[in-house]
Amino acid sequence: MEMKKIYGVAILALLVTAAGYLWFSKSSAKSQVQYLTAVAEKGTLISSVSGSGNVIVDQSATVDPTISGTVTGLKVKAGDSVKEGQLLFRIENDQLEVSVSKSLSTYQQAKNSLASAKVQKKQAKADLKDAKNGTTSKAQTPTANQPSNMSGSSNQNTDTSQNETTEKPSAEQIEVLEDKVSVADSAIKVAEQNLDAALADYRYQRSITGKKEVSAPIGGIVNEVNIKNGDDLGKGATSSSSASMSASQTQATTSSSQSPIIIGDLNTLKAQVQVNEVDIPKVKVGQKATLKFDAFENLGATGKVEKISSLGTVSQGVVTYDVTIELNELDSRIKPQMSVTASIITKVNQDTIIVPNSALKSNGSDGYYVEVLSKQIPQAVNVEIGAANNKETEVLSGIDEGAKVVTQTIDPNATTTNTSSGFRMPGAGMGGGGGASRGSGSVMVH
Repeated sequence: MEMKKIYGVAILALLVTAAGYLWFSKSSAKSQVQYLTAVAEKGTLISSVSGSGNVIVDQSATVDPTISGTVTGLKVKAGDSVKEGQLLFRIENDQLEVSVSKSLSTYQQAKNSLASAKVQKKQAKADLKDAKNGTTSKAQTPTANQPSNMSGSSNQNTDTSQNETTEKPSAEQIEVLEDKVSVADSAIKVAEQNLDAALADYRYQRSITGKKEVSAPIGGIVNEVNIKNGDDLGKGATSSSSASMSASQTQATTSSSQSPIIIGDLNTLKAQVQVNEVDIPKVKVGQKATLKFDAFENLGATGKVEKISSLGTVSQGVVTYDVTIELNELDSRIKPQMSVTASIITKVNQDTIIVPNSALKSNGSDGYYVEVLSKQIPQAVNVEIGAANNKETEVLSGIDEGAKVVTQTIDPNATTTNTSSGFRMPGAGMGGGGGASRGSGSVMVH
């Protein structure tokens, strides 16, 4: 019985001793501060800004006829591929042919009027010439109050006609004949103007009739079809027409505000993304960009900046600018209006010392510093920094290649957790790629 008590006490003592040892070992380990480090290396730093937007069709055309009538022969639908000049539909309007016939008749009348005016001028000039030569008969020579009789009297005998032709016309009669020539000249000019106007109207009416067949202005894909066979184009239109035009020839509009057909050239697909006002000064035409599409996890594309909008858009207090990116290659899976994210490369620094962003700490107004680990003891070293992206920063001076910089400090004895200081690196824009907020790099855990 006594022996059992002795064994029990011994075992209890061993357990207490073991527990004490474990507690002591753990306490000793807990007091050690750990440092996570990275090596400052020479490499290439790529700075970029990002933006999100959609795929757009850069070249599209609206098919909107300028005549009214009833839609017939419509066979295309949204999604169809069409060629330039391909017939899309026809417009029925019998009034157009009537207008062509009327304009042709007016043109023929104008031609006849011009020919008549020329004959009258020729006769007037002949009468004036005869009068000046003194060969005009008395009956043929008009006075100021008597019109000329160009044919004379048919029942006069030859002797009487000969006597009358020897009579010299007066100055007043000559003046009347000269006025007749001037009037004939004016009549010809008016007739020529009328003829030109009639011909122009006739050609216009013919061209309007030719628009009854509506063709594709460009080749591409039919994006929208907002009409159907039997629809009346131009119904309710309020535009006026000239005297020689019927109401059916006025400019037509559909019953809705939509264009009848919209065609897009899918060979001109481009990305249009919105870039924050902080980052837009860094974006230049010709810069390279990489693209990712929300619809496809593994689909990527490359391109270059084609144009930058000069007008910003304000949304919830944030100003953005449209940037259009031309794709280097088109993938058949890319469709209009797909969501896209672009990373635009704004600067490339080669053969430069690079450290992780987490290694940088702020001196406030004095600049930045890193902690270099020497014999397990961190030493603060002031550095001059250059370009930065959302992962790394260029170090221009202060440390050499190969230096071990502290990226994170873990203190097991700490009872609180320090949050990052949240300061912003120079050139680190809000566009998600130009840079990121840098903290102290230390994390306290307990």
